[in-house]
Amino acid sequence: MTVLVFGHRNPDTDAICSALAYAELLRKTTHPDAVAACCGPTNRRTEFALKKCNLEPPRIIMDVRPEVEDVCHHNIVTARDDEVFYEVYHRLKEHELRSIPVLNDQDDLVGVLSLLDVLELVFDGDRDARVARVVSSSMEKIRRSFDGHYLNEVDAHRPQDVQVMVGAMSAGRFVEKLDLLPAEDTLVVSGDRPTIQLPALERNVRGLVITGGFELSPGLLQIAQANGVTVIVSPYDTATTTMRIKSARRITPAIDREYVTLSAKQPIEEAQQQISRTVQPVFPVLDDDKRLIGVLSKSDLINPPKPRLVLVDHNELGQAVDGAEGAEILEVLDHHRLGGSLRSSQPIRFIMEPVGSTCTLVAQRYRTLGIDPTPGMALCMASGLISDTLFLRSPTTTDVDRETLKWLEGFCETDLESFAKSFFETGSALRVSKADQVVREDCKEFEEQGHRFSISQIEEIGFDLFWSRKNELREALEQMTAERNLDFSALMVTDIVSNGSLLLMSREPACWEEINYPRVDLRLYKLDKVVSRKKQLLPLFVSLLESAAKIG
Repeated sequence: MTVLVFGHRNPDTDAICSALAYAELLRKTTHPDAVAACCGPTNRRTEFALKKCNLEPPRIIMDVRPEVEDVCHHNIVTARDDEVFYEVYHRLKEHELRSIPVLNDQDDLVGVLSLLDVLELVFDGDRDARVARVVSSSMEKIRRSFDGHYLNEVDAHRPQDVQVMVGAMSAGRFVEKLDLLPAEDTLVVSGDRPTIQLPALERNVRGLVITGGFELSPGLLQIAQANGVTVIVSPYDTATTTMRIKSARRITPAIDREYVTLSAKQPIEEAQQQISRTVQPVFPVLDDDKRLIGVLSKSDLINPPKPRLVLVDHNELGQAVDGAEGAEILEVLDHHRLGGSLRSSQPIRFIMEPVGSTCTLVAQRYRTLGIDPTPGMALCMASGLISDTLFLRSPTTTDVDRETLKWLEGFCETDLESFAKSFFETGSALRVSKADQVVREDCKEFEEQGHRFSISQIEEIGFDLFWSRKNELREALEQMTAERNLDFSALMVTDIVSNGSLLLMSREPACWEEINYPRVDLRLYKLDKVVSRKKQLLPLFVSLLESAAKIG
């Protein structure tokens, strides 16, 4: 099963690049099926970096909860609505199935057929003798039901309803009964009895089946040919032949046309509830175009497989992709605080170190395993490191980051100084994005002292654009706070030139007057020398909320 390597929601460059680089490392070592994924689109700076690296963005997956298409059987065995019992029965037996979807000539799903329904069709005569005599089929499919051979073939592939009459009585009584039936729709089954065969042929019946492997006399065969009567020889006795003829009935009446289907994109939990009270043995799975793509039984949902995840650049379920709480977490690589409610059923690799970037940790794994990155992957990891450390100017930068960036530079075919300059000049969020996109671009949610809040961060060159947009940004923050049912939201706008930030709040919790940074406008503060959300701003928020809790 695929291993998905995920960064946090609203991913920044470090989350995207560390996911790409670590997925590549896993493919080369322990998990050849590892895939980098993200739960949101990349921003313009990340797009710029990936283009320089000649790498495709990770696969966007917004929810990892398994869906019906993840557990259904895609090697589908089906029936056609014009098939007959013995054709479908052999297929069910060969594949050990109890039920089968039925399609028409246009490959549209028309119903579900179960083995019990088919058997009821074959043995329907137990309740109504008149129904038991009628076989909806063709002469060819009737012949195939008992492996017979033709002595005379007339329009053998034409479908019709024939009444089966067994000539196991006196000739006189047989003629009386035969005259009560429409000859053109009557199929006579008889052993080597010319007294039965002759009146049947003279009355131009639809067909004559001779059992026991007996041949028709030359004179009677000439009558059959002259009157257009299909004649078939069966190798079986009359009783066996008659039973096999019943198996040539078309399945159409037995098809259940009131059936439950499942959507391929339906969450498994929802599917379990939908089918729990039905007695239907198999459930067709349809795509968005209502085409059959799989089948599923109740047993397939008893213990569905869990998605397998590796988390990078986060370790809190509140920041993880939707559905992560029900997934199997294999590894975690992060450089943030330990928080949230992440649990595992067995020991996992958990790497968390106080460095400036998760890409630093990924690069260290490459070095530990003795694997040299390609130039593109080296630049990818360098991009995440440069982004999160503001090109080694952030207070979160460590000697490990500096040494790692130097090591990566040895594999890059790009000058990192000029790359970093172009990187930070590219894609100003305030220049190219709407206000609601700006506050969501790199947004992380936290929970402290009973408060749920978010902190978004963008990096800009100067604050000129911010001052012209601060009111709409404040409104966007307030709207996001309400939509996500948060206590408050904050936007940290960092100037990478002056190494300072502006902090805009949607609302201010108790004790906010203790922030000790100058207020420059409504719920707006100037934070000199503060550029790190992780190491500077979040600890400040935690301290203020703890103070409020103590006073309360």
